[in-house]
Amino acid sequence: MKTVDPLHGVAAFLAVAEHESFTAGAAALGLTRATVSAQVADLESRLGVRLLHRSTRNVRLTPAGEAYRARLVDLPGRMVEAERAARAEQTAPEGRLRVTAPPDLAMRFLVPWVAEFLAAHPGISIEMELSNAPRNLIESRFDLAIRGTLDVGPNLITRALGRSRLHSCARADYLARRGVPEAPMGLVGHDLLHFSGLRQGRTWTYLRGEERVDVPISPRMELSDGWALRAAALEGVGVVQLPAFIVGHDLREGRLVPILEGWQGRPVPLHAVYPDNRLIAARVKAFVAFLAGKAKGEADLQAE
Repeated sequence: MKTVDPLHGVAAFLAVAEHESFTAGAAALGLTRATVSAQVADLESRLGVRLLHRSTRNVRLTPAGEAYRARLVDLPGRMVEAERAARAEQTAPEGRLRVTAPPDLAMRFLVPWVAEFLAAHPGISIEMELSNAPRNLIESRFDLAIRGTLDVGPNLITRALGRSRLHSCARADYLARRGVPEAPMGLVGHDLLHFSGLRQGRTWTYLRGEERVDVPISPRMELSDGWALRAAALEGVGVVQLPAFIVGHDLREGRLVPILEGWQGRPVPLHAVYPDNRLIAARVKAFVAFLAGKAKGEADLQAE
């Protein structure tokens, strides 16, 4: 079945009605008189009504044409405004920005960063979903995702923002009571606090040069939120493995004590991901550039 363009012939009709002439209307549109005449005839045929009285001297609107024009009279202005709004998407950082991001990162960095960004861009508003769940950005209508480990699809752009070192640590009195592990397998028998969202499951991985040790664990406590795990470690429940953006300040201030410092856990990457459209909205570009600048200045997001 052939699809009919509902706007076909409308511009031609409005131009002829305004100038009361096919010739003048065609000149205003930069088209030939024959083209404009054919488009108006197609429109009348589709509507099943005559819109214009034609004579050798002039063109006049029929009653049906008057009624039709009255409802279309502001259409050209609206189309100009729509085009201006569409172009502004590419030139001015304005409009609503929908973002999905991990709650752990939001607690430490994203909320204050967003507050600073909004203060600098009064034309932008932000809706942020805090979740670690995978999201189809196009189907869910998100402009941007901030994620760690990624399976990046073919229609997505990813920009690295940083990497956060993974630390194993515990409260000092817990270690005094239970002992300090000297090697990764020394964790066996300790009370371990585990993040349940890890893709590799109940395994902690440690690297030292070319050497790799995978430690299978039986968690004493397993939680789906990094800040809740931090709180448990601060209560002295056991040993936790968390990125620096969650526990870096606790280690520097002595609330938690690092262990296995000769071994490295895999750094947690941080990416901005957004749909691969040729014309990226200005607000997305501005926000990604802002995030990259802020992350670069944070030691806990710049693991070596």
